[in-house]
Amino acid sequence: MINFNGNVLEQKNVLTQNRAFLYGDGVFETLKIVNGKILFLEDHYFRLMASMRVVRMEIPMNFTMEYFEEQILNLVKQKEISSSARARITVFRNDGGLYLPKTNEVSYLIHATPLVNALYALNTVSYEVDLYKDFYVTKQLLSSVKTTNKLINVTGSIFAHENGLENCILLNDTKNVVEVLQGNLFMVTGKKLITPPVSEGCLNGVMRKQILALAKRMEGIEVSEEIISPFDLQKADELFLTNVITGIQSITKYRKKEFTANLAHLLVQKLNESISQN
Repeated sequence: MINFNGNVLEQKNVLTQNRAFLYGDGVFETLKIVNGKILFLEDHYFRLMASMRVVRMEIPMNFTMEYFEEQILNLVKQKEISSSARARITVFRNDGGLYLPKTNEVSYLIHATPLVNALYALNTVSYEVDLYKDFYVTKQLLSSVKTTNKLINVTGSIFAHENGLENCILLNDTKNVVEVLQGNLFMVTGKKLITPPVSEGCLNGVMRKQILALAKRMEGIEVSEEIISPFDLQKADELFLTNVITGIQSITKYRKKEFTANLAHLLVQKLNESISQN
């Protein structure tokens, strides 16, 4: 018997014992499917396994890359959205216990929704960002893991909405740039492409890895992972964010500074070419 929104209900609500709901005791991956294929599957799989190890979840023997590929593709096929879809797999520790779980065994849930575009395209509409300074990201290993505890991203998104912004830049506890609310952040200064190192507290993004690899193969571009201060952003020529669903999103304005999107355009082309070849 539970009280749900003022109503006492006899039936059991599955969320009353779900540890992802109660404690944020879960990890997840968001993937993109194009023409019946999961993009960057290996990177997603190994990051998910690494995340489970970090939070001390027991990895079942059947949790192979091939198993997850089959489960995800079967779902999007049944929903008839295999041509272009977004799927999220959430792994959570099984019911029981308070802060101390009764078991480290896990369950998982996969859900999928259709996407309009299969290939990546650079959206060049106005995209203004600013700093989010109500809360800070801590420089620790857990910050680089995609857990179901995303309150800083939720409150930051509300702040952005209330202030007419498309996104916000997160800072760590030493007041350096970490990432944006929905992905990793890149800065272009001259011929140099810079993104914060994972040690600064940013997510070890799958698309981040792809962009770093593509940029390193481009002539005339120096690629570096180094600390970025908020002051550095205003000296940049270009800013853009990355994630697996969007690909690359150029930032057009940060405070009074407006930015170009030259390298972002080239990288989107290279990204689509690499997908077509695989």
